[in-house]
Amino acid sequence: MKKLIECVPNFSEGVDMTIIDKITDEIKKVDGVSLIDVDPGKATNRTVVTIVGTPDEVIEAAFQAVKKAQELIDMRNHKGAHPRFGATDVCPLVPVSNITMEETVVYAHKLAKRIGEELNIPVYCYEAAAREAKRKNLAVCREGEYEAVSRRIGTPEWKPDFGPAEWNESVAKSGVTAVGARNFLVAYNVNLNTTSTRRANAVAYDVRERGRVKTVDGTPNGKPVLDENGEKVWAPGMLKSVKAIGWFIEEFGIAQISMNLTDISITSMHEAYEAVYERCNARGLRVTGSEMVGVVPLNAMLEAGKYFLRKQNRSLGISDREIIKIAVKSLGLDELYPFDPDKKIIEYILENEEKKGKKLIDMNLTEFVHETGSESPAPGGGSIAAYMGSMGSALATMVANLSSHKAGWDARWEEFSNWAEKGKFYHDALLNLVDADTNAFNKIMDALSLPKSNPTEVAARKEALQAATKFAIEVPFKTMTLCYESMEVIKAMAEIGNPNSVTDAGVGALAARSGVIGAYYNVKINTGGLDDKAYVEDILARCKDIVSKAIALEAEIMAIVESKI
Repeated sequence: MKKLIECVPNFSEGVDMTIIDKITDEIKKVDGVSLIDVDPGKATNRTVVTIVGTPDEVIEAAFQAVKKAQELIDMRNHKGAHPRFGATDVCPLVPVSNITMEETVVYAHKLAKRIGEELNIPVYCYEAAAREAKRKNLAVCREGEYEAVSRRIGTPEWKPDFGPAEWNESVAKSGVTAVGARNFLVAYNVNLNTTSTRRANAVAYDVRERGRVKTVDGTPNGKPVLDENGEKVWAPGMLKSVKAIGWFIEEFGIAQISMNLTDISITSMHEAYEAVYERCNARGLRVTGSEMVGVVPLNAMLEAGKYFLRKQNRSLGISDREIIKIAVKSLGLDELYPFDPDKKIIEYILENEEKKGKKLIDMNLTEFVHETGSESPAPGGGSIAAYMGSMGSALATMVANLSSHKAGWDARWEEFSNWAEKGKFYHDALLNLVDADTNAFNKIMDALSLPKSNPTEVAARKEALQAATKFAIEVPFKTMTLCYESMEVIKAMAEIGNPNSVTDAGVGALAARSGVIGAYYNVKINTGGLDDKAYVEDILARCKDIVSKAIALEAEIMAIVESKI
């Protein structure tokens, strides 16, 4: 799975769309990133841009955008309602999938260093990327805004983390940029069966982290409790990392609890929904649904769906799309308008943008068979092996799901759900290898088509061909490994699964074993073109070991199947 990060640069221009278009055009030039959203605000004279992609490519796109903003925006002439101190005011990075916050911080520092050294823009690092505790808070870094930069930048206390520490003509024009790393923020609203903003606010104060002001008599309009400094004392709400307020939406004629979930690793959508639901019930209100503003990571939706499946004692080992349907219906995300996962979930947006022609796994089975039987050399045996393995583990997953839902076995739902999730992992991973194997073949063909009219070209062609051949070995070897490992799930389902489905486990074993041997043949034929003989000897020895183990395990499984039919 690819590592994905989000970058949300805020540019100090929200009126002149020519300038904004020129900045975002720089982002569009970078392969591997998607420009998800461009949100200009005239009153704030500020535009918020959302970029998502693989880390190095996002860093490149962000840098080019910052560079163009430096060229086009003059902070000496900027006015706007939103706090700001630079042409690119802030540029936070957000981990989306398969990447940790610690890794994201490294990328934030890499971007900050490049902006400071190559563009001579002063940079402060904030939030998780802060290099000093006091700089963690963006408001502290930006105190006094642009107008204060000239007197702050030269002080030891506010020397930038990267870039020049002096006020000059270049800095006067560009201002300062804050580069940070933070967790994903979700704008999430819960719909109520009331038109009362006051009642909605009461629930918002119950759940938000800040809570409400304590009063002497405990009533909302009572005399506030003050601390020793005369400041109001706040009673915190139920949820950490949540900002909330009640408001009325004229378009739909309802009140909502409008929330910013500033760190969904601390408070998730479903946790926020459940807290609002609880407090609404206590106050005589009802939750009728919810609304997600903007986009969301896939994992947030999957975790929500799994949460509600667990409450039903249902298996979690179903397809991601089905889990998302459970999340949408359970949270009422389709109450106000249809919720389209392909337009709201970051990974799906990127996947749809990246598609160039139809993937093999996007074909129906009839199309796949016809494509296989055509004159085209791909898909070939390696793709078929991966597909067989995927089908084998899918059968085991089916047996686990049927067992989880079997009458009289309710107490074992979680046991079988765990097996179903494990089977789902294997059939999804092997599905990805169906196209990967064809791509590996295409890499070899691309290398063979390289020019070879002089020694330099011959050497480059040979190097490309060796790299492509090694990749074409590693892909089917991974298929072999996954097919064999999936047989653990198949065996378990033959042994303990619903006995009415034992033959399905048997067919799964046959498919997985065939996937192992089929992929082995692909590895073996491709090793003939590799010069690294030590690598070849090692990989073939490992392959033979996997094949012998798979054949033995298949025999064990088939013996179990035969004993039960």
